[in-house]
Amino acid sequence: MRVLSALALNVVVIAGCASQRPVLYPNQHVRNVGSGTADRDIDECMRRAEAYVSSNGQVGSAVEGAATGAATSATIGAAAGAAGGAVVCRAGTSAAIGAAGGGAAGATRGLIHGLFGNRGPSAVYKNFVNRCLREKGYDPIGWD
Repeated sequence: MRVLSALALNVVVIAGCASQRPVLYPNQHVRNVGSGTADRDIDECMRRAEAYVSSNGQVGSAVEGAATGAATSATIGAAAGAAGGAVVCRAGTSAAIGAAGGGAAGATRGLIHGLFGNRGPSAVYKNFVNRCLREKGYDPIGWD
């Protein structure tokens, strides 16, 4: 479980470091500080957002998605196994095998989707960065 948590945390941090960055309106503050300082401020806000997001349950949501997928697939697998087993008079054994197989497949699918399904930074991450930049005097107008 520790390895899974570490992997999930790394994926979240990498996703937070994705190539998308905020775009700033060229207001007086941007003109006063220059693009170099503005880039450093963006980087600082992004680091703060990464720390916040990784400490507030984003890893847990990926694992939660895996658990939900496992439960759903296990139920479907059990029903399919029972139906197939009824044909050969072994419904109970087939249901157990179907539940185990469906649960494993659902857990894997749920975890992969939870970890890799979202290609851009989360809404929480973006909102955190935007607010941080506004507090510094910038006016973020979007993300590229």
